[in-house]
Amino acid sequence: MKYLITGASGMLGQDLQHALSGRDVTALGRADLDITDLDAVRTAVAGHNVVINASAYTKVDDAESHESDAFAVNATGAQNLAIATSENGARLVQVSTDYVFDGSATSPYDEATPLNPISAYGRSKAEGERLALAANPDGTYIVRTAWLYGAGGPNFVKTMLRLATSHDTVSVVTDQLGQPTWTGDLARQIVELLDADAAPGIYHATNSGEASKYHFTREIFTVAGLDPDRVKPTTSAKFISPAPRPDYSVLGHDAWARTGIAPMRNWRAALSAAYSAGALEIVS
Repeated sequence: MKYLITGASGMLGQDLQHALSGRDVTALGRADLDITDLDAVRTAVAGHNVVINASAYTKVDDAESHESDAFAVNATGAQNLAIATSENGARLVQVSTDYVFDGSATSPYDEATPLNPISAYGRSKAEGERLALAANPDGTYIVRTAWLYGAGGPNFVKTMLRLATSHDTVSVVTDQLGQPTWTGDLARQIVELLDADAAPGIYHATNSGEASKYHFTREIFTVAGLDPDRVKPTTSAKFISPAPRPDYSVLGHDAWARTGIAPMRNWRAALSAAYSAGALEIVS
C-alpha cells in the first residue's frame, strides 16, 4: 500500500506520519501541494492507493470574510482529491468537522444527521463532504472530528497553558459542549479504519464522553499539575467572535460498531496519555 498525506505539516498530518511509520508514505505539506490545483493533485495522487486529506482552511473567524478562500481549500480541494482518487482506483479519507452541524442538538449527532452549518467554515466543510462523496462515492471515507489538540500545532490546550503562565485565573465558557480529541488517537483510528478495509462512508472520530470547555480546561490544569480552581466559569455571551460556534458538538459513534472497531477512548484518558507522551506543551 502506498499512502499520500496532504496537509502533512499540520497537527494531524504530523501524527498521521507517526501512525503510518514504517509504511510507504508520501507526506506533502501546503508548500508541496496546492490541492486547489486539479492538475497538481492528479500528479501527486498517481501511484497511491490511499489519500488522507489533512489539509484544511481552519481559520474559523477569518472564513466569515474570506469564504471563497475557505471554499477553495475545503470544498474544491476535497473535490479535486476525490476526482483524482476515483481516476486511480484509490481510497480517500476526507477529514471533516462538527461544524457541519448547527449545535442545536441535545443528544449526540448520528452520522446520518442532515447537515446544517451556521458558519462559513462549516459551510465549506459540508460542501467538501458533498463534493468528495459525489466524485468518489465508492472510495471516500468522511471522518468527522472535533476539538483537536496535539503536539504539532496551535490549539486550545496550548492556549490555556500559555495563559496559565501570564494570568492568575482564566475564564472559560460553560455553555459549549464537545469532545476534546487528541490528534494522536485520531491518526491511529484513521489507520485502523483503513487497515480493517471497512466500508466507505461517514465515521465520527472523536474521543468519547463530553465536556464543556470549562471542564476541559480544569482537566488540562489538573493534568499539567496546576490548580484547577484558577479556571473560572463564564458564558459565550462574554466573547463576541465573527463566526458563530455550535453550542453542542458531541458526535455519536454508531458507525464503528458496523466495522468491528472500538470507538476512541474517553477524552480524559486521552488527555492524560497525551501529557505522558509529551504532546502537551507546558510553558514554564
